[in-house]
Amino acid sequence: MIRIFLCGWLFLIACNTEKKQLPILGERSTKTTNINGKSVVDTVYATIPYFSFLNQDGDSLTQNQVNGKMYVADFFFISCPTICPVMKKQMIRVFEAFKGDTALMLLSHTIDPQHDTLALLKQYATDLGSDGKQWQFLTGDREVIYQMAEKGYYATAMPDSTAPGGFVHSGGFILVDRLSRVRGIYDGTDPKQVDQLILDIAILKQE
Repeated sequence: MIRIFLCGWLFLIACNTEKKQLPILGERSTKTTNINGKSVVDTVYATIPYFSFLNQDGDSLTQNQVNGKMYVADFFFISCPTICPVMKKQMIRVFEAFKGDTALMLLSHTIDPQHDTLALLKQYATDLGSDGKQWQFLTGDREVIYQMAEKGYYATAMPDSTAPGGFVHSGGFILVDRLSRVRGIYDGTDPKQVDQLILDIAILKQE
């Protein structure tokens, strides 16, 4: 029944959206090219840097494998005593709303790869009801993950011995389009903002 309600809700959203365009976030520059003797100025938008991580099954996931897809990224750690449990409850909502949609993926990055082993990530994914394919849990070199969070997704992720659990990280859900551009950042602890994320995914699917 819930699944039917969600499908109907998204259908109504799609029908009533009057070609709303989501913003493209991040730095931008211009590029001038010469076409038939005329100078044409194009806007060049920031994109997610190339990445290569391991998922909960130990399989490699690279940017090449998500090219042409939309995805939602977030950052967490399994032993997080504060916002992560709330974030994962909200990410389950996103997963259920678009479950089986091959155009959308969810990528959750651990910021504590030393503790969050592949075995623990696998169990964590299973406990949350992830299918392991559309919603993947990623790990890799800690510094690479931190840099990706800051430079690619405009998120915070870093160790902090004074913080609960030993890490500081933002609770954002980052919406990325088919061209690897960030199109929205939403508070993953706020159900209303996650509602908006679900709406915006439906909008982005129409582009």
